[in-house]
Order: sequence, then C-alpha cells, then structure tokens
Amino acid sequence: MASVTFDDATRIYSGLERPAVAGLDLEVADGEFLVLVGPSGCGKSTTLRMLAGLEPVDDGTIRIGERDVTDVPAKDRDIAMVFQSYALYPHMTVGENIGFHLKVKRVPKAERARRVRDAARLLDLEEFLDRKPAKLSGGQRQRVAMGRAIVREPQVFLMDEPLSNLDAKLRVQTRTQIAALQRRLAVTTVYVTHDQVEAMTMGDRVAVLDRGALQQCASPKDLFTSPVNLFVAGFIGSPAMNLLPGTATDDGATHGSLIVPLTPGQRTELTTDAVTIGVRPEAWTVADGGGLDVTVEVVEELGSEAYLYCSERADDDDTIPVATAQVVARAEGLSANAPGDRVSLVPRADRVHVFDSASGRRLASA
Repeated sequence: MASVTFDDATRIYSGLERPAVAGLDLEVADGEFLVLVGPSGCGKSTTLRMLAGLEPVDDGTIRIGERDVTDVPAKDRDIAMVFQSYALYPHMTVGENIGFHLKVKRVPKAERARRVRDAARLLDLEEFLDRKPAKLSGGQRQRVAMGRAIVREPQVFLMDEPLSNLDAKLRVQTRTQIAALQRRLAVTTVYVTHDQVEAMTMGDRVAVLDRGALQQCASPKDLFTSPVNLFVAGFIGSPAMNLLPGTATDDGATHGSLIVPLTPGQRTELTTDAVTIGVRPEAWTVADGGGLDVTVEVVEELGSEAYLYCSERADDDDTIPVATAQVVARAEGLSANAPGDRVSLVPRADRVHVFDSASGRRLASA
C-alpha cells in the first residue's frame, strides 16, 4: 500500500478562463479513505483522472508512495479504478468479469481462481459467479465492478461516483458496504462524489473543492463544526447552514433582532463591517422571544424530528408578510408548531459562526 501526494498539481484546459485544478496540495495517508466532494465543475473528477494518468499534469507533481508518477503511463501506476458506469462485459459471467484483468496479465489459472473467489466472498457474490451481468441488480453489478478492482491488489483504489446509477435506498446500503470493505482491505482510496451526505458518511477525511481550488480538507466532524469559509459552511450539511447577512456594530454582529457578541480578536479579523452569521438548523432553540423573530411558513414533519421553514417579517402587520430571508430550524418530532405561528429562534452561543463577508473567512472562535 502507499500514500498519495499532490504537490501544486495543476490542470489547464485551453479556452477556459481558469484552471480546472489549480495548484492542488493534498496528501492522502497510507490506507486512508479520502473523499473529494464539490459541485459540478469543481475539479474533483479531473483530480482523480490526473492521479489515474488519464489527464496530463500541466504543473506540479503527483506521487504514489515515494514514486513520482506525474509522467508515468496509466497502466504502470498500480492503481485500480471503479467508474460510474459498471463497464461489465455482457457475454462474460461474473467470475470471468472479475478475473479478466488477471487473465490478460497471464496470472496462473489456480491463482486467478483463488483471487476471484476471495473477492467474491468479500462482496457476497459467490452465488452469482456463473451468472451474466444482465441477470444482476444494479447494486450487484457495481459490486462486480469493485471485485474486478480488488483482484488486482493495487496500491490505490480510485472511485469516480460509483453509486450515481443506484436508487436512494440501494445507495445507502452500498455506501455502507464500500466503507466497511475499504477498512477491511486497508487500501488507500480516493473517492469522488457530488453528494455531501455520501462524503460525510464514508470518508476518513473529506476534501472540499470549488472552482478548481481546495477549500478545506478535514474530518467530517471538523468540516461540520469548523468550516473555514462561507462556501464550506453552505455546502456541508443537510439542510444547509443558515447564512444571514449582518453588520458589525458596537453590540456585535447584528441581523434584525439577532445580536451575536464579537470578541476583540474577532473584530480585528474583519476587513469591513459586513458580516455573515451562520447557524445550523439544529443549533436553534424555538422560544417566545429573545432571538430572531420569524414566522413559520412550512413544517416538514419527519417523525423523529421536524424542520421549520421560516421567514422574517419586515413589520408587525399580520396581513403583509415580507420575507427577507428563509431560516430553517430543527425542532422535536411531532412539533407543536404550525404554519403561520410566530416564534423566536434563539441560537446556542457555542454553535454560532461569524464570517467576514468580504473575504468569506470564518472568524476565529472566542
């Protein structure tokens, strides 16, 4: 097994205003499961393809272990890739699909059979070894594609949105299986997804990209509790963090009836008086006063919990709602609140984030 290092790696496509991947510095530890996540066009798949040798590196270097593979052909990098498309041979059985690469490499028949059997056992595919792909479900086909990668015993696994073709229930089941399998094999894995829930539930660490640049790389817990900037704060979490525009005053960061105290240290970090107050839905307490005054517009009842979708009002006239911002708050399940209720949302003091609106950076905690 081996680590993976991106050292100022850059990929530039002609005709584009900015690099697809810009000066990426990132290290993946030996045996780590790292997830690359971000919106469409952020550069995550390009990063994976650069590591696989399917895209050239215009500047910087990429290393697998101590070996510089920047200019090494894809076939010589000792990696195995699982794509969004299963790419199985329809005329071959499951066993033949899994062992095809070994056959091409002229691995002895007995060794080939053993490795195919071991991979099938890991993936619960033993009973399907003699079936053709057409007789398998989507989840089973994806496991066959993974088995084809596993038998190669590579230094690094690369996975490019392998669950995108599965339905929601099967995605949840399969992502759990992939995460558990990776921990059993302890093979360095780089996994690409646009689904931040998938990223947070699978990765040892998650690297968030936007517009070709790395925004933050940290554990799922650290990304959630300590986002470095507005992009990460708004991207990570479902429902997303409430981001409320405000102003830095003598009293603190102010948005409507909500006032968040600022420490002297936080004030020195501000470049202007414009701030953004960030509060996650679960950090609100629904009260009668003392916080942000809102009106409940929709109650999303989920049984064990409820989400209140609220709007602020510009005046006290019940007949003239003027929504200035939507605010989402999580409440106890079977909530007593109903559309039209006026409530006050009080944030937990230790769960409020304040960002410099100009730079987007989060102010250091008190």
